[in-house]
Amino acid sequence: MASIVSTKPLSAAQREKLSRFGDVACPQEGQRFSQAELFSALHDAVGLITFGTRVDETLLEQAPHLKVASTASVGYDHFDLAAMRRRRILGAHTPHVLDDTVADLGMALMLAVARRIVELDAYVRRGDWKKGDEEVLYGVDVHHRTLGIVGMGRIGRALAKRAKFGFSMNILYHARSRHDDVEQAFGARYADLPDLLQASDFVVLLTPLTPETENLMNQDRFRLMKPSAIFINLSRGKTVDEDALVQALREGWIRGAGLDVYRQEPVPSDHPLLSLSNVVCVPHIGSATQATRTAMLDLAIDNLIAVLEGRPKDAYIVPELKGLEEEGSTCGL
Repeated sequence: MASIVSTKPLSAAQREKLSRFGDVACPQEGQRFSQAELFSALHDAVGLITFGTRVDETLLEQAPHLKVASTASVGYDHFDLAAMRRRRILGAHTPHVLDDTVADLGMALMLAVARRIVELDAYVRRGDWKKGDEEVLYGVDVHHRTLGIVGMGRIGRALAKRAKFGFSMNILYHARSRHDDVEQAFGARYADLPDLLQASDFVVLLTPLTPETENLMNQDRFRLMKPSAIFINLSRGKTVDEDALVQALREGWIRGAGLDVYRQEPVPSDHPLLSLSNVVCVPHIGSATQATRTAMLDLAIDNLIAVLEGRPKDAYIVPELKGLEEEGSTCGL
């Protein structure tokens, strides 16, 4: 039976790197494990590498020897932290390696919505473009406008850098605390969330999903935004009340939206957001470049190895599970 299980396909080099711990089980390229296959593989596993698979009590019951679950993602809301803590299983994630890639997508969505790229691409392809068309093609500028960033972590900083120095934007931000480095580097100004929403031409949501941020963007907060404003969500789908967002878009509370994340993924084909021309929807591709996804998987592997070698301080352990090694976690072989 496998000692290491990955829900993602691994390269030969990656499998070789993990082979010191025993057999490595992973799906073939382009395939995925069924639940039965995954549960069977986990029976003797000490390490799990995943990308979005729910690590909860049901899965953990099938993995009695598991010491660490390492996700190839920054977000880890698919970890049942209470269940992992009860079983003293460490969880690791992969911050930092995707900051620039996600920030690039943030700028791309801002531009796509502001300049109506997707809508006007369809306009041309339908053969609707005629000489003399002018105002029907108009969008709005991004440069020299005000960008409000909600959640000023490393991705927020990367986005602020692009917006400030690439597009001469004014930067507002809201976070749990003020960041002097951000204010000095980008001329950014801290604002309470209501003030940020009222003042910004573009609002980009980058906050992690927590009980406090679930439905952070609700009807009341969308009503605070300018009718000309554009909303971008790069965080997690559950940070937004999607019914309120649909209403805001239909009734003109805001100009448009660009979305990379949704409450249900994949998005149902009959979701009302997909019927709106003032929304650009992409399928959770924030980090989806070959180079970045490879780097994320490599870091997930390095995190797992560090834990299994008894070096959890060298891994990016999720904050809520830090300290388990001092409390008697079974990390290390």
